[in-house]
Amino acid sequence: MKAAYFENFGGPVSIESLDDPVPTVDGVVLKVLASGLCLSDWHGWKGHDADISLPHVPGHELAGEIVEVGKNVKDWKLGQRVTLPFVCGCGRCPTCSGGDPQVCPDQFQPGFTQWGSFAELVSIRYANFNLVAIPESISNESAAILGCRFATSFRGIVHQGGVRKGQQVAVFGCGGVGLSAIMIAKARGAFVIAIDRKQAALEKALESGADAIVHTGQSSPIAEIHDLSNGGVHVTVDAIGHPQILKDSVQSLRRRGRHIQIGLLDSNRVDTIVPMERVIAYELELFGSHGMQAYRYPEMIQMIEEGLLRPNLLIDGLITLEEAVRALPNLHRYEGSGVRVINRF
Repeated sequence: MKAAYFENFGGPVSIESLDDPVPTVDGVVLKVLASGLCLSDWHGWKGHDADISLPHVPGHELAGEIVEVGKNVKDWKLGQRVTLPFVCGCGRCPTCSGGDPQVCPDQFQPGFTQWGSFAELVSIRYANFNLVAIPESISNESAAILGCRFATSFRGIVHQGGVRKGQQVAVFGCGGVGLSAIMIAKARGAFVIAIDRKQAALEKALESGADAIVHTGQSSPIAEIHDLSNGGVHVTVDAIGHPQILKDSVQSLRRRGRHIQIGLLDSNRVDTIVPMERVIAYELELFGSHGMQAYRYPEMIQMIEEGLLRPNLLIDGLITLEEAVRALPNLHRYEGSGVRVINRF
């Protein structure tokens, strides 16, 4: 198969011809139909993820067609079009039995714990427990971006944040995660404030459903959020992953508010200090969102089919695998808005 490949963290990424994968007894092999290009892939290439072993093939957001099936896979067959969470639980441990495979201690993550979807083919473990059928109404490209950014934001807004009609939500960062969170929060009936340093990103946020925007280069985000929300919002989302944004998010909450951390913070940073005095005095709640369980996908897919959510609007460009290889080392400097998707291999 043809795949994007690197042998050293932060080193050259090239297109190589590699051995085709084979399915595990509990897994399948997918022909990759589309794969999202995500900042998490850049973090992996830089060596920020301890699960990655070299050499490596990145890619963790995908839609594919089943082309091989392991002998213990009973629920899926050849030719089906599927997607999956980027965190796949084993389905056997107490954590999975308790309904939380997204934090399974023996989890499978394509593009991290094993080779990923920047390739013509990818092997997926734990297929019975994690695959999700793609309805005909959802394109390969839209289905691909559900696996990480969109589903993680959905879980953050809906299940962790409990956002409901009439509440106020502030989303810091208007990239793929942030735009997803904005769209989902708006669909839940919230008043949504988008915060970013780039005007183009803020304009994309308005297109995605934001009711108000805050340009961080022109004003104090905390003061403006408090003014817009009459004293602080119910829920904040850090969709970037930065110590200052985390602090600003917490300080933008009203009493008894909830902060959702989705953006990854650089593990080398030592200055990530949460203002705990505010957390205690306001009885704030802090949540992480690490993907979403496959069994919760139907709720999200139903909202897409009803037109309440339109992930296709977040796609900023369709690119080739060769273009993705060139883009990967510079993802942290990407000045566009929205999500790029590989759909030509």
